[in-house]
Amino acid sequence: MASSNTGESTGVGAQAYVQTLMPILAAVTTQIDGPIQQAADLMVTSLRANGVIQAFGSGHSEALAMEIAGRAGGLIASNRIALRDLVLLGGEPRELLRSAELERDPAYSRKLYELSAAREGDLFVIASNSGVNGSIVELARVVKEHGHPLIAITSLQHTGGMDSRHPSGKKLIDFADVVLDNQAPYGDSVLDLPDGAGKVCAVSSITAALIAQLLVAEVLRRMTEAGETPPVYLSANIPGGDEHNHALEARYAGRIRRTA
Repeated sequence: MASSNTGESTGVGAQAYVQTLMPILAAVTTQIDGPIQQAADLMVTSLRANGVIQAFGSGHSEALAMEIAGRAGGLIASNRIALRDLVLLGGEPRELLRSAELERDPAYSRKLYELSAAREGDLFVIASNSGVNGSIVELARVVKEHGHPLIAITSLQHTGGMDSRHPSGKKLIDFADVVLDNQAPYGDSVLDLPDGAGKVCAVSSITAALIAQLLVAEVLRRMTEAGETPPVYLSANIPGGDEHNHALEARYAGRIRRTA
């Protein structure tokens, strides 16, 4: 039997993973009446001011940005930022992306911010399980330097057990207006291999996706209860989906990307 959200488990297998994951997901939902509401308030304020939700995560945390920006059932006014923007949009050599140290390097974060084409009123959502890598922390610093609201999604257990890799000694959470805990354990993985050979099967991508959808659901609740028609994506794989989406995307021309 696997245990709760401590990251402890006995055995490996699909059932063990599910039994471990369920209480972790439940722990994430305990934030609905607290920081989820605070974050949704910031997002609605941004959207009503014609802002865009700018989402970023490096490594596997990029899945969070994909969950926020450009998917069916989500918000049209959203933009996905990725490290590869430096090459695809910023003229950096493609060899840059081969560096295993890129997400730890703060040197390119200001350029990454500039490539986002962020405007006054935009809000940033930044995801990082550890919350200590240089690119993440520096982007958070630049975001706050420009006065944007910042929502951080991270593992409080993991970030609490790490030293910052940013020259300032600060972490993602130090710059955030709202912090959402993805409830992943230190190291992310939750199942124990036999004989102490290590832990396997991570949870942060799943819990971050849950947080993203909780945020979208709360934003849409606020807007619909206020009698507003929120601009949301339909699936491109249903009749009329493309036409609906393209018409709404035109409102944010030059501010949202869907192909990079």
